[in-house]
Amino acid sequence: MESVEDTFYYVYSSSLNTHVQIKIGTLEGFKMKPEYDKILADPMLRFSGLYQSQFPDLMVVCQVFADSRPLSLPVWSSYKPFTNRWNWSEWITLPVMFSDLPKNALLAMTVYDCVGPADMRPVGGTTVSLFGKHGVFRQGMLDLKVWPHKIADGSENTTTPGKTPGCGKEKMQKLAKLAKKHRNGYMPEIDWLDRLTFREIELINEREKRSSDYLYLMIEFPQITLNGVVHSVVWYEQDGDEVYQFRAQADMVIVPDPEILQENLVESKHHKLARSLRSGLSDKDIKPNATVRDNLNTIVAYPPTQQLTIEEQDLVWKFRFYLSSQKKALAKFLKCVNWSQSGEVRQALHMLHNWSPMEVEDALQLLSPAFVHPAVRRYAVTRLQQAPDEDLLLYLLQLVQALKYESFDEISEAYKRSETNIADDGSESIDRKTESSEEELEAKNMDLSSFLIHRACHNSTLANYFYWYLLTECEDHNLGKQDNKLRSMYLYVMKMFLQALKFGPLDWQDRRNFLKRQENFIDKLVKLMKTVARESGNRKKKTERLQALLADPEAFKMNFTNFEPLPLPLDPSIHVRGIVAEKASLFKSALMPARLTFLTTEGTEYVAIFKNGDDLRQDQLILQIITLMDKLLRSENLDLKLTPYRVLATSTKHGFLQYIDSLPVAEVLATEGTIQNFFRKHHPCETGPYGIAPDIMDTYVRSCAGYCVITYLLGVGDRHLDNLLLTTNGKLFHIDFGYILGRDPKPLPPPMKLSKEMVEAMGGVNSEHYHEFRKQCYTAFLHLRRHANLILNLFSLMVDASVPDIALEPDKAVKKVQDKLRIDLGDEEAVHYLQNLLDMSVTAVMAALVEQLHKFAQYWRK
Repeated sequence: MESVEDTFYYVYSSSLNTHVQIKIGTLEGFKMKPEYDKILADPMLRFSGLYQSQFPDLMVVCQVFADSRPLSLPVWSSYKPFTNRWNWSEWITLPVMFSDLPKNALLAMTVYDCVGPADMRPVGGTTVSLFGKHGVFRQGMLDLKVWPHKIADGSENTTTPGKTPGCGKEKMQKLAKLAKKHRNGYMPEIDWLDRLTFREIELINEREKRSSDYLYLMIEFPQITLNGVVHSVVWYEQDGDEVYQFRAQADMVIVPDPEILQENLVESKHHKLARSLRSGLSDKDIKPNATVRDNLNTIVAYPPTQQLTIEEQDLVWKFRFYLSSQKKALAKFLKCVNWSQSGEVRQALHMLHNWSPMEVEDALQLLSPAFVHPAVRRYAVTRLQQAPDEDLLLYLLQLVQALKYESFDEISEAYKRSETNIADDGSESIDRKTESSEEELEAKNMDLSSFLIHRACHNSTLANYFYWYLLTECEDHNLGKQDNKLRSMYLYVMKMFLQALKFGPLDWQDRRNFLKRQENFIDKLVKLMKTVARESGNRKKKTERLQALLADPEAFKMNFTNFEPLPLPLDPSIHVRGIVAEKASLFKSALMPARLTFLTTEGTEYVAIFKNGDDLRQDQLILQIITLMDKLLRSENLDLKLTPYRVLATSTKHGFLQYIDSLPVAEVLATEGTIQNFFRKHHPCETGPYGIAPDIMDTYVRSCAGYCVITYLLGVGDRHLDNLLLTTNGKLFHIDFGYILGRDPKPLPPPMKLSKEMVEAMGGVNSEHYHEFRKQCYTAFLHLRRHANLILNLFSLMVDASVPDIALEPDKAVKKVQDKLRIDLGDEEAVHYLQNLLDMSVTAVMAALVEQLHKFAQYWRK
C-alpha cells in the first residue's frame, strides 16, 4: 500500500462548479508616514485614515483577470478600523467558478484608503496567478509584495507581481517553498519539531517584513475537500468530470490515462497464462532448482507486511505444491490468489485444506482486513481452536478487533437465527443443544464471533475480558455511518453472547449473572467518583468524602458482605467481598484517580487504581504486549523479572489498573540519594555486591534490560524518572504509556531510557553488572525478533482500533514496530545495532538536560 506522503488526490477544475474563495489576512511591512506636502496641497487629506493615525482604516479590492481583461466584477473586503495591525482575517467569495477559470487567470488585489467623499486612493497593489506553473491551483498561505501607490495590474505582463525575486524576500520565498514541500508530504512529519519549525518560520517572516521597504499582504487559498479527503485542483478542460487518484512526482503532475480504471489486458492475459487451470496436475511434479529454492525461502521469510511483486506471486503459485509442506508458506500463497477468479479460488480452497496446518500465531494474519474470503477466515478459526485458553487470552484483545473485518451480514443473520430459535424452541431446547460435546462444537465450521462466544462460555476468565472488550466497542464512536454499523455489529455479538450464557448450563448462567453484577458495580463506582470530584475543597477533603461514601452502606451500596462475592473485573480470579473504606485515597493528579483496597474471600487485600475521565485502551494494549513478550521470553528460559501489571478499560472514559507497591525512581533518588542506597536499606548483605543482596542486584539488572528493549520496540515516549518505578525487591518497571510508536513530547529523546542514575546503580559502565545488563539486552532482542510475525500480526489487527497513537497514522503503525525489530538484519548485525543504541542512550546529553527541566517543572508544580 502506498504511504500517505506518496499519494495525492486531484480533481479537475472543469468538474468544480463552485465559486473561488480566498482569505484576506494581514498587511505588514514598513510604517506609512504622513506626506505633509500632499496635505498642504489637498487639505481634505488631513481627515483621511491614511494620514490620521499609525494604522489607518483600509480595505482590499479583489478582481480576477485573464488575457489582460477582467473576468469578474471587483469584490471588496470590509472597511473597518484597526488598532495595532492591519488584520482582516476575512474570507471573500469571488464571483467566478473553478470551472470557468483559464490557466492564466490572475488575482489582482489593491489596498485602498478613503481620503474623502467618493475619493479612494490606492495604498498599493499586488497580483498573483491562481494556478502554479504545473497547472495546480494554489493552496495555503502566501505573502505577496504590495507595490506602493499602484493599482493592481491584471495584464499578462503585470507591473505589480506579488511573487518576485529580490527586495530582500529571498529567505521568505525559500521558507515558503520548503513549507509547501512539507505540506505535500515530501518531508517526514515530526509533531514537536514541526511546531518549533513553523513558529520559527513565522518569526523569521515577521522580521523580514519589518525590515523591508515594502508592504506584504498575506492571503490564504482554501483546500478542496471531497468525501472527507483533501484534493488539489488541477487545471484541465476536456473530459474533466471525474475525480481520479494518481501519484505526483517531485516536479510534475501525471495526468491519468482515460482507461486507468479499466482492466489491463496485458496483465490479465499474463495472469491467466501463469495460473492456467490445465497446468494444475503437472505443477505437482515441479521441483525448484537451487536458485529458485533460495528465492522461495526468501519470500516465505518475508514479514507479514511485505507486499509480493507480480513475479513473486507467480513463482509461489507455480511451486505451490512444493511449498504445501511448509507451514509458514500458506499465508504467502493465499496472498497470490486472485479471489475474483472462481476457478482459481476453487484450486486455492482445495489446497488450503491439504496444506500443512499453520501455527496459531501465523493464523492471526488471516483474520486481518487483507483476507476477506469467508473460507480463509474460517480456516484461521479452526487453527485458533488448537490454542489453549491461556494463549487465547493473550490474543483476545486483537480477536475482538478482528470482528470488524467479519461479514456484517453473516453476523446479523446469525443473530436473527438465534432470536428465532429462542422464540420457537424455548429455553429447554436451547439447553439440550448446549449439552452437545465440545468436540462436536469445535468440528463445526464456525466463524470468528461464534468461536469467541463458544470459548468464552466455557471459561469464566475469557468470559470476563470478552464481555468488557465488547462493551467498550459497543459505545458510540461518533465518527460516521461506518462506525455506527460496527457498533451495531458489536451489539449483535454481545446479545448473542449473553443469550448463549442465559440459555446454557447453570455454570454459564452464573457467569452471566456475575457479568451483570460487575457492570452494576462499575456504574455505582463511576457515580461515586463523580460525586467526589464535585466535592469542594482540596485533595484531603475529597479523600475524606470518598472514605465516608464507601463506609456508608446506604450511599452507593459498594460492599458485598451480604451477597455472593464478586469476581473483580480487572482480575476475575480475585473474588472480592467489599472495599476497605479507611484505606481509600486519591492520587495527586488532575483527574485524581482513586486507590481502592478490596477485601478478598481469602481474607487478603487486593489494591487497584480506578481512573474516571481517562481512556486506558492504549495502556491496556501496551501492557497486553508486555505480558505477551514476557511469556515469549520465559518460553526461551529467559526471565527478565518484568512486572506486567493488569489494565482493563471498562469504558472509553474509565477503567482499572493493578497497583504495584513501589516508588518512582525520582522519589528514590530524592530520599535515598542513589538506587544502591535504596537497595542497601531494604536488602543489606555484607558479602553481596555493593553491600546489596545478590538476587536483588540480579533482579534489577534483568528488569532494566527487559524494559529497555521492550519500550524501545514499542516506541514508548515521554520517559522520565517519575514514570519509572522501583520495588524493594529490585524490580524496575514503566508506567504511563500515553506516548507510543515513536511519539514523544520531548525534543531529541534517546532511543532507550537508560539514565546515568540507572547505570550507576549497576556499578558504572565498566562494572560486571552493566556488562551483564548489555548481554541480557542482546539476548532479549534476538529472542523477540524471532517472534516478529506474531507481534506484527497483533498490531495489524489493531490498526482500526481507537488507540490514540495508532489512530494518528494507522497505515504506519505496523511499519514502525517492524522498523524497530530490524528483521532485515542478521543476528550478529542486530547485536551490533543494539550496541550502538545502548551507547547512544548512555551518552545522550539532551536526555539528561530534559530530565533536569522535568525535575524543575515537577518542583514548581508541587
